[in-house]
Amino acid sequence: MQIKIGFSSNEDIQLPVHYNHILQAFIYNNIDRDLSVFLHDNGYASNGRVFKLFTFSRILNRARNENGRFNFGKKIDLVVSSPLDNFCRSIANSMLQKEELILGQNRIKAEEIQIFDNYVDDDEIKVRTLSGIVAYSTFLKPDNRKYTHYFMPEEKDFSRIVSENLVKKYNALHNTNLSFDEGIEIIPLEEPRQILTYYKNFIIKCVDGKFLIRGDKRLLKLGLDAGFGGKNSQGFGCVRLFY
Repeated sequence: MQIKIGFSSNEDIQLPVHYNHILQAFIYNNIDRDLSVFLHDNGYASNGRVFKLFTFSRILNRARNENGRFNFGKKIDLVVSSPLDNFCRSIANSMLQKEELILGQNRIKAEEIQIFDNYVDDDEIKVRTLSGIVAYSTFLKPDNRKYTHYFMPEEKDFSRIVSENLVKKYNALHNTNLSFDEGIEIIPLEEPRQILTYYKNFIIKCVDGKFLIRGDKRLLKLGLDAGFGGKNSQGFGCVRLFY
């Protein structure tokens, strides 16, 4: 399920250029506390990997860059997405019930909420990214130091990594053992754009663009709700259907 929330403020809403961690904290602070603690500290596990099973978009509005900070004006829109019903209910109720919300140093109020239960009735979908898709692997250098390689869609491992990640999410959510053979294929519909984002002083490389994604309908639905690729709960892999 995807929830699009429109916010307003009496003052201009200003954030750092790299604001993913602020949106992430905003989400954790506005869901049920027990759920927040569970997702933050534990999450859903599969084959040694842990998944929070939610994602969110960039702020959808254009901003002015003022001295290294973004000024969005007095209104912003954000999409939050998850396959967890209790997560979606919790954040929607919080947005509706609170007279004032704190986003970074901004005091805002939810003005409008739209809910989209993206139904998948085919084995392929077309999506555009609302926050970039991350596909990466971590390797060891000869001196045993770790380094991370981020893949682009033209590399064959991009689809494989995103696909295996999605299967693991499915198994974690449903406590099943779906095979990697049931995965997905991602085909760019335009020249993808690589974007570098700082998240708590770490550089994350993600890919923006429009994609055709083929595969098991269950996985396509989960990708729409939980995000495609890695680092979803840090604000990556959120997409929107288009036709």
